[in-house]
Amino acid sequence: MTNYGAIPTSSHGSPVVDLDSISRVKQHIKEGLATRRPWRAMFDFHSMGLPRGVSDAFSRIKKNLVYFQTNYAIVFLVVIFFSLIKHPTSLIVLTVLVFVWIFLYFLRDEPIKLFSYQVDDKTVLVCLSVVTIVLLFLTDATLNIAGALLIGAVLVLIHAVVRKTEDLFLDEEAAMAETLA
Repeated sequence: MTNYGAIPTSSHGSPVVDLDSISRVKQHIKEGLATRRPWRAMFDFHSMGLPRGVSDAFSRIKKNLVYFQTNYAIVFLVVIFFSLIKHPTSLIVLTVLVFVWIFLYFLRDEPIKLFSYQVDDKTVLVCLSVVTIVLLFLTDATLNIAGALLIGAVLVLIHAVVRKTEDLFLDEEAAMAETLA
């Protein structure tokens, strides 16, 4: 007996899982989050201290923002997440944006190319930040988001000023960018 128009089914009882794809995604997640600096290094109490002056404070901010860039992005996202717990629509939008962040910022193997131009990480970070802020402001949680951004900025700046930079070792690319700036 033939079943015309029937949807073909698999001979397996459950869907086939592509283990190679899963292992590749797991590897990408590990590599993407590898740019994150260890939280112990970020909050090492022996490396905390007040700067000697304004120029030392600005120097620390500059170096720490480069060195702990991924950690600071995570801090901002966590602060925004906690501020949106009472706004489920905004929280759903944030969840979608987190996945966009993961795939466009944290898990990329190669630089993004747009109209045959290579887009660097800082540009991707700024663009994703702006898109995140604009979309979350459109969800009618403006005061919560503004407060969260202010709290996140204050936390990051306080850490960047107080965290000493003598024991931080930047990679060659970041060190070259810093000396040219």
